[in-house]
Amino acid sequence: MNKVPLIHITRRKELPWYRSWAIRVIAVILALILCGVITLLLVGENPISIYATMIKGNFGTTKKVWNMLEELAIMLCTSLALAPAFRMKFWNLGGDGQVLMGCLGSASVMILLGGRLPNIVVILLMLVAAIIAGTIWAGIPGFFKARFNTNETLFTLMMNYIATQIVAFFVVVWENPKGSSNIGIINQASREGWLPTIFNQKYMIIIIVAVLLTVATYVYMKYTKHGYEISVVGESESTAKYIGIKVRKVILRTAALSGAICGLVGFLLVGGVSHTLTTSLSAGRGFTGVMVAWLGKFNPFFMILTSFILVFLDKGAKEITTIFGLNDSFGSILTGLILFFIIGCEFFLNYQISFRKKQNKEVA
Repeated sequence: MNKVPLIHITRRKELPWYRSWAIRVIAVILALILCGVITLLLVGENPISIYATMIKGNFGTTKKVWNMLEELAIMLCTSLALAPAFRMKFWNLGGDGQVLMGCLGSASVMILLGGRLPNIVVILLMLVAAIIAGTIWAGIPGFFKARFNTNETLFTLMMNYIATQIVAFFVVVWENPKGSSNIGIINQASREGWLPTIFNQKYMIIIIVAVLLTVATYVYMKYTKHGYEISVVGESESTAKYIGIKVRKVILRTAALSGAICGLVGFLLVGGVSHTLTTSLSAGRGFTGVMVAWLGKFNPFFMILTSFILVFLDKGAKEITTIFGLNDSFGSILTGLILFFIIGCEFFLNYQISFRKKQNKEVA
C-alpha cells in the first residue's frame, strides 16, 4: 500500500491579478508587523514613528520627492533593460558593467568634445557613445552564447569587473586635480553635456525618458514580432527552431538591446544626475534590477511598482538611520525582512500546499 505524504505541494494555476496582488499586500502587512515587533524589542522605538520617518524620507520635502522619482526612474530603466533578456532566459548579470560602460562613453564625449561643439551636438554624441558602449559590452557575451553556447551568467558577471577596472583607469587618466583619484564635476562652469531642465526641474527629463521607455518596452515585448520570438526562445529553443525562428539571431539581438538600454542609463547618470565618472555610479542597480524585473513578472507596468517599493525601502532605511541615530545595519535589516516576505509570497502565488486527508476505515 502506497503511503500518502502528509504535505503535498502542487503547482498552482495562474491566479487572477487581484488575488495575486492581495497576497502580496498581506505579505507586506505581515512584514511590517514583524518589523514593528523587532523595532520595539531591540531599540525601544515606536514602530509607527519608524514607519512615519520612512515616509518622510521619501515624501518629506519637494526635494526628497524629486530625488525619489529620479532614483525610481533610473532603477526602472535598468530593470527594463534586463527584462527582455531574462524573458528569453538569457541571464544577464552584467547590468552594472554595461551601465558603467555607458557612463564612460558619455563622460568621454563630455571631456574631449565639451566646448568644441554646440551643446546639443555634444549631448547627442554622448547618447550615441553610451548606447554603442553598452551594446558592445552586452553583445560580447551575447555573441559567445549564440555561437558557442557559453554560460552567459558567468560571462556577464565577469564583464562587470573588467568594466570597473577600465573606468578606474580612465578616472586616473582624467583625474582633476592630479592625485585626487577622481575627475570632479565635468564642465561645471560651462555645463557642456549637461541635460537641460524641463519646467525648471533637473530630473524631469529622466522621468520622461523612463515613462517613454516603459511604454515602448511593453509594446515591444507584447505586440511585436521580436517580442514574440523572445517569448518562444525563452520557452523552448527547440520549438523556436522548429517553427523557423533564428535562435542565434534572437539571442544576439536581445542581448545587444539589453546592453543598449543599460548604456542609455549610463548616459542619464552622467548627463542628468552626477555629471562625473566613478566606478560606483551604477551602485549595484544591475543586480537590483534583476529583482525588480522578476518581481514584476517582466511586465513593464508592474515593474514600476516593484521599483518604487525597493527605492522607497532604501531611502526610508537611510532616513531612519539618520534621524534615530541607529546602527547603519538596522535599516538594512528592516528592508531585508520586508523583501524576504515579498519574495517569499511568490511561492504561494505559484504553488499550493495541501495536507493528507484522513481516510475513513471501512467497518467490517
